[in-house]
Amino acid sequence: MVEQDTIKLLRECDSGVKMGISSINDVIDNVSSSKLRSILQKSSDEHESIKTDLQELLSEYHDEGKEPAAMAKGMSWIKTNVMLKMNESDSTVADLMTDGCNMGVKSLSRYLNKYAAADERSKDMAKKLISAEDQLCADVRPYL
Repeated sequence: MVEQDTIKLLRECDSGVKMGISSINDVIDNVSSSKLRSILQKSSDEHESIKTDLQELLSEYHDEGKEPAAMAKGMSWIKTNVMLKMNESDSTVADLMTDGCNMGVKSLSRYLNKYAAADERSKDMAKKLISAEDQLCADVRPYL
């Protein structure tokens, strides 16, 4: 049970961190503020570091990880592009990032509860990713 919950939690974290990186990459070129661009780049770098750590843990369990659901990724891309076409501003980028972070925190928290038997290292990775999402959300608030 512990190993199965651990792998499942790590897979969901892997999917979530990939979604976060993709979302940041989708908007960063539309940012005019150098400070906001720096915030997004710092968060992207942190997400990449978490992704590397997740891959190491997954490899210990001989697992490849998980890609974000195609439907979720597609819907995110459509929402991002529609909103930016209607209003290409730092405020729109901050709004998109806030929505994405909130969805990520909600999903990861749900998985932490669902896979309660996961080992502590995996739970710590999920908490680290939740913390990164919370921090990005707080950092972009001044741009809303």
